[in-house]
Amino acid sequence: MYARLTEEYRGELLECAHEGLICGVGIDGVKYALGDPAQAIFYRSTLKPIQILPFLWNALDKKYGLTEEEIVIMSASQQCEWTHLEVIKSLLKKAEINEDDLIMQPTYPSHQKTRYEMIQKGMEPRKIYHECIGKHIACMLLMREKGEDERKYGHPGSYVQQTILDYISEISDYPKEKIAIGIDGCGVPVFAIPIERIALSYLRLAKPELLKNTRLAELIRRNTALMNKHGRLIAAEGTLDDILLKDPNIIAKFGAQGIFCFALRDEELGFTCKCMDGTFDPLPIVAISILERIRYKNQDTIDKLKSRFSSEYKNKYGIIVTTHNAVFDLGEE
Repeated sequence: MYARLTEEYRGELLECAHEGLICGVGIDGVKYALGDPAQAIFYRSTLKPIQILPFLWNALDKKYGLTEEEIVIMSASQQCEWTHLEVIKSLLKKAEINEDDLIMQPTYPSHQKTRYEMIQKGMEPRKIYHECIGKHIACMLLMREKGEDERKYGHPGSYVQQTILDYISEISDYPKEKIAIGIDGCGVPVFAIPIERIALSYLRLAKPELLKNTRLAELIRRNTALMNKHGRLIAAEGTLDDILLKDPNIIAKFGAQGIFCFALRDEELGFTCKCMDGTFDPLPIVAISILERIRYKNQDTIDKLKSRFSSEYKNKYGIIVTTHNAVFDLGEE
């Protein structure tokens, strides 16, 4: 059911192997497939660039006078570097949201350096440090706009969650009633559809002109352009998302439990990758391999990824202790 994606060797002995799914779609359908393209998987945080769309459709960014950075945070899994925190605090102030009404649990930033600095300063965990804070704020404001109880934004039957289902269905061409629903780690619903449909939704994020809804296409074009412009805010500086988003030809987003999506505008290709053991480590290696195997035109992007995510891990003495390489054959349908 699953393909072996990468292998990690320590010396000559295989120490770890990672299996999963890859699906690449073009305008005419599935072009690359490892595993069953019809298998449903959860979007997790790769959905965030779609979840923000009803917020933008209702022009709430203009109503609250949001900056580009404050809009981008709503599509982000920001790791709460200090620069992220400045944007989040400004957004909360404009939104006039009570932090206690957010449904996630208090936490420290996932950005290691910032987390350690906060602990050293005696700072307590807070909800505003959570990776999903932007998405939650967008949902609350849309509930408020529609006269709903904004504190119930996480309920699957709420206006905002049902509206998000409509947008998923439209962008992925998948029936709303077939979308599976679970609960995300931050407490709101999370949605699952076939991996090929997730890849298609990313192709349409990169090429919104493929959608019949011209107004929605323009909102997508604007939002993804901001993601490219402010890629560091999507996760953190030097992350897989950040490096790929610095390439204006690429839209990209990772999610929890080993899912990663990206799409290439000029090549008209959308990819979804899923590591079934839920780890992130294989995903940069997988992304590099896909770009190389399709002979991606921008070698500079590939080189930057290789520099940041080496296939060789060296100890403090400079000795290679492990190697991590892609082993899949990206067959074309």
